[in-house]
Amino acid sequence: MKINCRFLLFIILLSSYVFGQKTSNGKPNLVIIFTDDQGYGDLSCFGGAHVYTPNIDRMANEGAKLTSFYMASPLCTPSRAALMTGSYPRRISMEPPSSLAVDLPNVPKGKKFPVCLAADGNGLNPNEVTLAEIAKSVGYSTGMFGKWHLGDQPEFLPTQQGFDEFFGLPYSHDIAPIHPRQQFFKFPSLPLLEGEKVIELDPNKDNLTQRVTQRAVQFIKEHKDENFFLYVPHPIPHGPVAASNEIKKEYANLLKSGVKADDNIYATAIYEIDWSVGQVLKTLKEQGIDDNTIVLFTSDNGAANKRGSTKPLRGHKGQTLEGGMRVPAVIRWPAKIKVGIEIDELLTSMDVLPTFAKLIGATLSKNTIDGKDIMPVLTTQAKTPHEYFFYSHWGTLEAVRWRDWKLRIIKGEEALYNLKKDIAEKTNLKDEYPDIVFQLKNAMEKFDAEMVENARPVGQVENPKALTINLNKKLK
Repeated sequence: MKINCRFLLFIILLSSYVFGQKTSNGKPNLVIIFTDDQGYGDLSCFGGAHVYTPNIDRMANEGAKLTSFYMASPLCTPSRAALMTGSYPRRISMEPPSSLAVDLPNVPKGKKFPVCLAADGNGLNPNEVTLAEIAKSVGYSTGMFGKWHLGDQPEFLPTQQGFDEFFGLPYSHDIAPIHPRQQFFKFPSLPLLEGEKVIELDPNKDNLTQRVTQRAVQFIKEHKDENFFLYVPHPIPHGPVAASNEIKKEYANLLKSGVKADDNIYATAIYEIDWSVGQVLKTLKEQGIDDNTIVLFTSDNGAANKRGSTKPLRGHKGQTLEGGMRVPAVIRWPAKIKVGIEIDELLTSMDVLPTFAKLIGATLSKNTIDGKDIMPVLTTQAKTPHEYFFYSHWGTLEAVRWRDWKLRIIKGEEALYNLKKDIAEKTNLKDEYPDIVFQLKNAMEKFDAEMVENARPVGQVENPKALTINLNKKLK
């Protein structure tokens, strides 16, 4: 029998590739890389000339860039709650001021602060079903490395919300004695946790990105032969912005401008986040699981005021202008998502849970989920499954988007924008399109009423205590 050598070589190479791409039951691995206060314009592939993000740019070239991807809040705790539950923050009572804003002594009257401060009695209700619990229900290993910010009491920690492993911070790294408003807050030392145990106090903020990345890479290597869900919520570039000495030197040399990294710390921090993304992608490739792993990169809200960029959008963190809630997002899944595409359909962080649940064959809880399955949008260029998207801040509904139209109402002042033609929300068209204004106001009223009627309770504990208290006693 005559052997076709070329055909035989092709079969060998194909078999090597197939068996090199490890899978478990054909289900994809899930990775979410989530940054803190990174703006829409804070990636090179989103037009940021002030930053250099080659690894995330490569992700975009090898996957899809999502240009109308929204967080459900312009603040970090409610936006993270929405990602984990697939629900609007108001539905799960994770948006102040009705349940989670706090008044502090000596603070100007009416000034509210975000939830989940140190020793806070509120947090994500344990009865909520998180994305991690969804993944665990079908046998996935789950790991989280970074910033949680959904409650710092033992009942609310990640290991009680579906994560097998947790290394990181219970809240933002400025919630510590270094806080500029420490005279009001009296924060204790910042705890670094391994699981539910405090292992360190006031960790060096410069090394946070490196340490989180090391643990994420280790998790991938340890679980390469099984399905896993990896959540990497970086504490950076939330202030105080920081980066490692190694990255500072590398980025300063890369610039070749004589500018010191400390004088360009925001861009340096973004460069280190990009390095981290590169480490994750490299590890997936080395372990032979790159092809069937979904990697989503995005941010929890817009850039903080006077830090970072939300261009070409208007507004920033803490606002319901586009710059506060529309965030940069890139998704990569070589097995299913076409390379180098740009998707401008309205998508939200709440969609991640139901989309991932369907992909891995998990059953959703009976709780109302506001997110939708967006896989048809990502793979077949289908239209958005959302008729409306609602923008709330501090528990107050301020805007709604329908198709290309956005109505924003602040203190009774109405503004209607066509986001397709006016992404920066500069031209108010309310007088030209009264029928659209009427329609969108009705939609907002119905949403408000529905949130009041069907909101689920926040998690609460009495007499909350700082996580550092037991360790402090041991250190004395």
